[in-house]
Amino acid sequence: MRALLIAAALFAAAPAVAQTPAATSLTLVDAASAPARATIIDGARWSCEGATCTASGGTPQPATRACRRVVQKFGPVTAFSYKGVELSADELAVCNA
Repeated sequence: MRALLIAAALFAAAPAVAQTPAATSLTLVDAASAPARATIIDGARWSCEGATCTASGGTPQPATRACRRVVQKFGPVTAFSYKGVELSADELAVCNA
């Protein structure tokens, strides 16, 4: 019983391991089309520096849909990763169409 209490105390004292959210980012074809201010699209807060934009948050949706929604606002992209899902060249072509 005593060993169980010690084990429970050690477990409770151990720091929680926080998982880092998967990256959400894109690279614009034209850096001039990047918004100057943070932009919210489907709950994701996009911030751009040059042609590279990153986002935090966002509603759950397929990466291809998220890409199309961002392209509508920012213009064509050369790379797109949504919550860790990297789009292929074929998926990017569809997204940019």
